[in-house]
Amino acid sequence: MHYLPHTPEQVDAMLKSIGVQSTDELFRDIPESIRLKQPLSLPQGLSENAAWRNLQELAGKNKHAGQYICFLGAGAYEHYQPRAVSHLLSRSEFYTAYTPYQPEISQGTLQAIFEYQTMICELTGMDAANASVYDGATALAEASLMAAEATRRNQMLVSSAIHPEYRATMETYLHGRGISLELTPYWGGLTCQDALGKKINKEVAAVVIQYPNFFGSIENLQQFAEIAHAAGALLIVCADPVSLGVLESPGKLGADIVVGEGQSLGLPLSFGGPYLGFMAAKEKYMRRLPGRIVGKTVDRLGREGFVLTLQAREQHIRREKASSNICSNQALCALSATLYLSLLGPGGLEQVGNQCLQKSHYAKTLLSKIEGVTIPFQVPTFKEFVVKTEESPESINRRLWEAGILGGLDLGRYYPELTNHILLCVTEVRTKEEIDKLARVWGDNV
Repeated sequence: MHYLPHTPEQVDAMLKSIGVQSTDELFRDIPESIRLKQPLSLPQGLSENAAWRNLQELAGKNKHAGQYICFLGAGAYEHYQPRAVSHLLSRSEFYTAYTPYQPEISQGTLQAIFEYQTMICELTGMDAANASVYDGATALAEASLMAAEATRRNQMLVSSAIHPEYRATMETYLHGRGISLELTPYWGGLTCQDALGKKINKEVAAVVIQYPNFFGSIENLQQFAEIAHAAGALLIVCADPVSLGVLESPGKLGADIVVGEGQSLGLPLSFGGPYLGFMAAKEKYMRRLPGRIVGKTVDRLGREGFVLTLQAREQHIRREKASSNICSNQALCALSATLYLSLLGPGGLEQVGNQCLQKSHYAKTLLSKIEGVTIPFQVPTFKEFVVKTEESPESINRRLWEAGILGGLDLGRYYPELTNHILLCVTEVRTKEEIDKLARVWGDNV
């Protein structure tokens, strides 16, 4: 956005028009004691060319995944983005941030959202999906509110193997609604089913599981669904959408609500956003989905058309009946996911999932051969896995950084009992040579 300052002549003309002598007169209601009595401390102005160079220099201080070989995941992943995605996304008809309230002039946008919803339903095994929300963490929090409203219960049983920052977002959302959040421990890299079975009671609205979990381990959803449903609770699953190219859908394993972060579907890392949260549910909970749902219909002549069908938001229904006050979805990001999934197709997504699976297992095997490195969790994993080291993660990551490699996440930051444990991620974009280099540089200290 350009900033065009007013000339002194223009300011004088405006003051004269409204009948005041000076700009200070406009602020006469503000106490004199708190007004700034001096000009703002700003540097001298720059030409456009000099300002551009200055900003480029500042931006150059940042390092990104394009400059380093990235083995860091933990919620934001470097996947391949087909060039056609960004090209199609930049078409002018899609570059609007606002809601397509008028279907007669928004058929393209509405159809794109409808296709997105359909693909999310196919991926998750659910009956209905909304038009997306802000990100995966807020989607999980919104799903918890849905479950509490649906069951009229005020307790969430949450796996401690869920992304710690997602749990923090849930706590922020649920605190104000008087909904408590109780953690269930993990054991051997998986959510402890016995402990969860002992904690569940008739006050629990939902059991919340990540799939694969924060450690990359693949949870047994079917067993959690049985435990939750036996107590009258729902099963909420926070899923990695790329993993659903090779894993069974949560819907077929008993999930009632499925959410997740859609960044893996054709969106770049971009220093943390904007991303999108996807949300899908069984049909009986469809009217509790926050945001909006686009539906397909026909007019009186039998011509196909798309419209906003359900909008369980406070602007459109009685405020006290609203399931959420969320007002905006991430339409452009959702379109990016739609384009990505359309270009790959089911076979392509399966291939991406298989490459993530094979390459991450190759890296895990290679690293486990390094002296001082062990694999603490002997369970099936997808894309991410944990290693235990005798050397400090900081020391290892510094050595990797100097060799042009972005290392893993120090898990001691979130789990004190996992000091000297590192979470690593290997996606389909990593090559055998890059994984070999990771192991070679890592093992240089022995």
